[in-house]
Amino acid sequence: MECCRQLVVLVDVLLVLAFCGHIAWTVKASSQCKQALSREIRPHSVAITEFGAVGDGVTLNTKAFQNAIFYLNSFSDKGGAKLFVPAGRWLTGSFDLISHLTLWLDKDAVILGSNNPDDWPVVDPLPSYGRGVELPGGRHRSLIYGRNLTDVIITGDNGTIDGQGSVWWNWFQRKTLDYTRPHLVELMNSTGVVISNLTFLNSPFWTIHPVYCSHVIVQNVTILAPLDSPNTDGINPDSSNDVCIEDCYISTGDDLIAIKSGWDEYGISFARPSTNIIIRRLIGHNRNGSGIAIGSEMSGGVSEVYAENLYFFYSSTAITIKTARGRGGYVRNIYILNVTLVGVDTAIRVSMELLTYSRILCHGFPRNL
Repeated sequence: MECCRQLVVLVDVLLVLAFCGHIAWTVKASSQCKQALSREIRPHSVAITEFGAVGDGVTLNTKAFQNAIFYLNSFSDKGGAKLFVPAGRWLTGSFDLISHLTLWLDKDAVILGSNNPDDWPVVDPLPSYGRGVELPGGRHRSLIYGRNLTDVIITGDNGTIDGQGSVWWNWFQRKTLDYTRPHLVELMNSTGVVISNLTFLNSPFWTIHPVYCSHVIVQNVTILAPLDSPNTDGINPDSSNDVCIEDCYISTGDDLIAIKSGWDEYGISFARPSTNIIIRRLIGHNRNGSGIAIGSEMSGGVSEVYAENLYFFYSSTAITIKTARGRGGYVRNIYILNVTLVGVDTAIRVSMELLTYSRILCHGFPRNL
């Protein structure tokens, strides 16, 4: 374990190789990670082509997505609806989802993010952050966005959502951004979320960001971005509870999974922790981040994280728990089992300043090949 020298507070740390609690954990994980009902039949269904969309990779289809979802909203109290995206390359700017909706992508369907920043509206910063993560002020809204939703499914037959993030990475590296970069998918204040059976490519910033959400399942997804792409985290549960992530392959330029809960005084005041996070059967690698990270934005606290059957290869660090001076918060009850590492420099890294820990329990960690 590598700890920074600026350690200020370390309370009740337990790092052991033990089997204790494994049975209870298995029962809990099985009940929480229910099979995603990605093929649930909605009573109403339309194709994006019915609203004038053209899948040539050139025509901008933002209005078609917006109009289709506006139409389907009339069925939200009638069992919900499905928006089908057929084979093609569907260029679009940011659009909103609605409750009781399934967004379904055909196996040869690709949703492409526009390269025009005007197609990604600027919205207020998250209240638990108080400002954009990269710049003061607002932030660009994610390509696929939802707020205050219930029963939302984003799935398909392994279709693709491509953020075309290289233009955003260039703006970031040249320091010419006006606002914080957008995520690829962000769902906010939502419950009953399923994301499954899709490939996500080249996010401008974090890829999948459930924030202030509950009962979230992410299953059978592939997330890819170049290993040198900046801050392209895979899945970032943020001030969210009852999250299940399983059977995923992630290769990006930063953390594969980063569990967060707000930033500094804003996160402390907002006081919504991330808790009850299940991670199973995760495979992946990166160059600059970690397989699983807690923090560094964790001012609301993180607890009850259960991770097992992890395989990380040719990466810098497997597990990181990190914070920054004045950030506050806590990390409690982190359970990690059955980790295989191949060509990984550091198994566990803990960087602590004003951070309180209460329990870290590891079993079968690591097998280093």
